[in-house]
Amino acid sequence: MSEPTHFRRPSVSEHGKPSGPRTGPDHGTGTGVWFIGARGSVATTAVAGSAALAAGLCPPTGMVTETEPFAALALPALSSFVYGGHDTVDWPLPKRAEALAEQGVLSHGLARAVAGELAAADREIRTGGPLAGDTRSDDELIAAFAADITDFTRRTGVARTVVVNVASTEPAPAGGATRLPTSSLYAAAALRAGCAYVNFTPSTGIRHPALAEASRSAGVPYAGRDGKTGQTLLRAVLAPMFRQRALDVRAWSGTNLLGGGDGAALADPAAATAKNAGKNRVLEDNLGALPEGEVHIDDVPALGEWKTAWDHVAFEGFLGSRMILQTIWQGCDSALAAPLVLDLARLVTRAHEAGVTGPLPELGFYFKDPDGGSSALAEQYDALLGFAARLAAAR
Repeated sequence: MSEPTHFRRPSVSEHGKPSGPRTGPDHGTGTGVWFIGARGSVATTAVAGSAALAAGLCPPTGMVTETEPFAALALPALSSFVYGGHDTVDWPLPKRAEALAEQGVLSHGLARAVAGELAAADREIRTGGPLAGDTRSDDELIAAFAADITDFTRRTGVARTVVVNVASTEPAPAGGATRLPTSSLYAAAALRAGCAYVNFTPSTGIRHPALAEASRSAGVPYAGRDGKTGQTLLRAVLAPMFRQRALDVRAWSGTNLLGGGDGAALADPAAATAKNAGKNRVLEDNLGALPEGEVHIDDVPALGEWKTAWDHVAFEGFLGSRMILQTIWQGCDSALAAPLVLDLARLVTRAHEAGVTGPLPELGFYFKDPDGGSSALAEQYDALLGFAARLAAAR
């Protein structure tokens, strides 16, 4: 059960940072976007895409916030975004973008066209962790990460910063673990820095029990978890159809073939289990019970940044007639995820400006495992539109 979202008058959080609108000459302009996993495929695609859109080099395909229902929200312009982040690799963003262009993720010439913006973002990336041999305590790591974020906000002069986790999936923490998982260290750092937070991954992040009090008292909005980009997006549409038409789903199985960093990370069975939990939640919530079947995730390095998701649905109709639905989804996960990440950065920033605090179940449209609300895509979209209307009214 998620906590309610609160709209409140802007005030000062317990950390002494403004939690309401920061506008005007005393508080800076622009929006900072701090990526966890800042040199990964999703972050690179988001930075390159944002620069391309701001320059008018391509249309905003896939960005829901660029559609008519969101025109009245006064969302931050993509041209106002300033990027930075944490990562544990040192592959420069311009080179990463070139590699993505070679695989067809970015269009021909785009990496070169926005090389300056990519280089500027790369200069704001700090070494994350904990790396092998790091002896710092959890609190020391959180303090160091929070200091990086706070320094970025101060130096760049942005009005506020939103922290977005797009790092590789980590396994769920083991029972009895005494240390916070890495994703929760970064979430705690975001809270300590007074920043809104988005978890686009299946990793624990802000949902760790040890962060419950901090998430309540930080006075910031947060949303998650696990971005809904392909197979689960389709499940969120199809599962309600079966239930509404009184068709009995007997079994629902799926297979994912993917390469790239995601494929390598999800080759770890524990990480794959964390990923599949959100996929299964969508089915269970929409069908009333989890049907037979499993989801398999296979690492196929030759596929690079592309993936294929196959679903096999066995269902029963009138007079016991047994039928089958099969679907195939082929796409580039980074290109599917990046516009959603940009949408979320804009919406959560606007919520922060409006004085919204706590979890945002209204953004469940974007997640496999949201902070509450329906798991049916149509109902989630209605909730998103209602949230947009309330934000527009709060201007």
